[in-house]
Amino acid sequence: MSIRPYRDIKRKKTKVINVGKVKIGGDNPISVQSMTNTLTTDIKETIIQINEIQSEGADLVRVSCPDEESSKSLKEITKHVDIPIIADIHFHYKRAIEAAENGASCLRINPGNIGDEKKIHDVLQAAKNNGCSIRIGVNAGSLEKDILEKFKEPCPEALVESALRNIKILEDKDFFNFKISVKSSDVFLSIGAYRQLSNVCDYPLHLGITEAGSFIPGSIKSSIGIGSLLLDGIGDTIRISLSDDPVKEIKIGNEILKSLNLRNRGVKIISCPSCARQGFEVIDTVKILEKKLSHIKTPITLSIIGCVVNGPGEAAQTDIGITGGKKGSNMLYLSGVQSEKVSTEDMINKVVLEVEKKVSELKNS
Repeated sequence: MSIRPYRDIKRKKTKVINVGKVKIGGDNPISVQSMTNTLTTDIKETIIQINEIQSEGADLVRVSCPDEESSKSLKEITKHVDIPIIADIHFHYKRAIEAAENGASCLRINPGNIGDEKKIHDVLQAAKNNGCSIRIGVNAGSLEKDILEKFKEPCPEALVESALRNIKILEDKDFFNFKISVKSSDVFLSIGAYRQLSNVCDYPLHLGITEAGSFIPGSIKSSIGIGSLLLDGIGDTIRISLSDDPVKEIKIGNEILKSLNLRNRGVKIISCPSCARQGFEVIDTVKILEKKLSHIKTPITLSIIGCVVNGPGEAAQTDIGITGGKKGSNMLYLSGVQSEKVSTEDMINKVVLEVEKKVSELKNS
């Protein structure tokens, strides 16, 4: 189904950088990333988790490198994964150099806490030598002491001043292959900082509400904060920060992008909350279909509506639709047009068959 003009979001045009094989910024798709929570030195478990994150639809994966053994573990890890790895570095410049030399595609650093000019130069040289990009990661919880003293507390102006200071450090060293984030756990602070930063620079921005919390509150906070910025046309890559399985971060990230028609991947299900009018068990049906169709990556829209109040209208705007009817007789819609009646007993298998058929048609068209 075509996307109507009023649903378009005009993205701010930013510079394009490379994170391994993934292009960030410009007209490139907004990428989704997560971060492993295994011990990086446990190479086997880290590889397993990276592959799980990628299977869910991640474009990038971040890995923490707190010590030498962790940063050097990247050499073996990157041999067994097919996704760019971002090394998360704090304070020790040697970890950044080791990560760049052992397969990282990007270094997440805060140049302000790396050390003196010579150390920063060595990190940037290692990044250049190994084709590494950099993310300048400004966080409300770890602002520079003098900036905090100036502004008294974390605020949008403080985060932006820190970002601009760090941008200048890289630019003065003729390094331009970088993106920036100005994160906070406060939704309003994050939105304000990103809006201000977007007005004064054209480097790609990595969006996130940091330390957002557990699955439900964290997903809601992230959806509000990141969604608001994306609606403004701001953002080139996103991460949902949850105290939960990293795979769930990718699910939420992709759902945010799908909801805003910024990226379509897999089956987008429109379903009603169900009520006494439903002709079949909507909630159970949707859960089963989500599992059975989770392997599909081609964009498909599917409506599952329990009765005829909104069913025909929703079905008219989706690739495939089911509307509940009386006595277990439900109507199947294909490309918005009534096709045939389907019994509740056969409905799930029929929907799966039609979705797979539609995917095959799209791939061959």
